[in-house]
Amino acid sequence: MLLVGPPKIGKSWLVLTVALAAAAGGKALSITIPKRPVLYLALEDGDRRLQDRCRKLLRGDPIPREFEYLLRLEQGRVIDTITAWLDREHDLPPLVILDTLGKVMPPALLGESSYQRDYRIGTTLKRIADDHAGMCLLTNHHDRKAAAEDWVDTVSGTHGLAGAADTVIVLTRARHETSGLLRVTGRDVPEGEYALTVADGFAWDLDGADLEEAAARAREARLSGGVSDRSAEIIASWPTTRPASGPARSRTSSARTPAATSSAWPTPAASGACPAASTPVSQVSHRPNPRSARASNGTTGHRRPKPRRSSDQAMGHWDTWDTWDTTSRCQLPAAPPVP
Repeated sequence: MLLVGPPKIGKSWLVLTVALAAAAGGKALSITIPKRPVLYLALEDGDRRLQDRCRKLLRGDPIPREFEYLLRLEQGRVIDTITAWLDREHDLPPLVILDTLGKVMPPALLGESSYQRDYRIGTTLKRIADDHAGMCLLTNHHDRKAAAEDWVDTVSGTHGLAGAADTVIVLTRARHETSGLLRVTGRDVPEGEYALTVADGFAWDLDGADLEEAAARAREARLSGGVSDRSAEIIASWPTTRPASGPARSRTSSARTPAATSSAWPTPAASGACPAASTPVSQVSHRPNPRSARASNGTTGHRRPKPRRSSDQAMGHWDTWDTWDTTSRCQLPAAPPVP
């Protein structure tokens, strides 16, 4: 399992919350976690910081006996360390948290590409979990700086890491904000996104009473991003499913004719400017280049008024943006005589 997020966003606080809840048989993110032994490899922390964080999260309760941690590992010995701890007798399926992967990532072998290196490391970690039934190996990892259309692509490195992991979780939160988003995808879990809140800068919890409510609020936040408060209220009132029946809206504009829309869009003929502007659309010549058409046939083209917005064209007010009448000439009124 791969947990990905930007630096200093609160990933370590989140995994420590899960670790303490699992060691005590408590709750994390409003979800009850069965009690199990925990090994937390806090490779970016010291004793004082880790103990201080445990006290804040436990709020006066003692640190569970099933919670064990390591702060230092010899280079290249992370797999041996995890395997040695798992070989000890455990009555319940254990939980191992590696924080972070960048601290133990080895260099590529001779002739090995970055993708091959990432996939080799991801496969090695996954094999540990596969060889021990029921255990979970949670790995903290950073994201990359560049934005991506697919949020799985935000995983730092190549697709080898995300491809090898059974589950990929991406945590996002804007700086100085108390709301975040947790996106989940994997081989054996349903894909989804859930809204989170963080209190006092470290206490993560679901934004809602359960996963269903957190998923609904995540959807509202995604749809209402960058819109006004009134628009956000309208989006929040939208149904989550499409109505079972109802009249279908036609995509064609045959129901609307220029005659039906002449009152809403006055033509120059209505104001006495040019009678050619009232020619039906069926008698109007449509040319891709009005200027070349006017120069080639020698006529004086009259341009019909354009719709004021593109939606009017889609709704059938006008058949095209550039329609020119080449069936008649427009006679401009003569200038008044000079006294």
